[in-house]
Amino acid sequence: MTHTRAWKTFKRMEDSVCLFAGLIYLAAVLHAWRVLPGGVGLKATVTLAAPAAFGALSALLPLLVKPLRQPMRRYVWTSFQAGFGQTPLSVLMGLALPAILAALIFLQIRGATHGGRYPAGIFSAYAAGIGILLAQALLVRDLERDPENRAAIEE
Repeated sequence: MTHTRAWKTFKRMEDSVCLFAGLIYLAAVLHAWRVLPGGVGLKATVTLAAPAAFGALSALLPLLVKPLRQPMRRYVWTSFQAGFGQTPLSVLMGLALPAILAALIFLQIRGATHGGRYPAGIFSAYAAGIGILLAQALLVRDLERDPENRAAIEE
């Protein structure tokens, strides 16, 4: 199957945003382990275990539960039709959103190192967002196998 340039670009962008968000998360975890107070168990729970559960649920539920999958498939298809990832501005916006949200993680880490609230929720929320991005990237593959969409994405 030969895809249109727009579809290839869209698919690449979905993958790139997911990867970019994951790399930002990795940087935040490494930074948190270096500067946050508390023992290994606390840091592992806050930055790895709990976020992994939220990320997995956010990725798997839309893929496995049809009432959740259908609206997300429509959203992904509509994003393609709207041109997401196909213009320089949409690429910048697609990458800026995870970066802006990552700034919140780093601000909360900084606050916790100065006696503020421990950043437990923000790690789980960001991981849930990554899970949704992963589900979207996987649904792109599902959409390209759908005969209804094939004409729009093939050359």
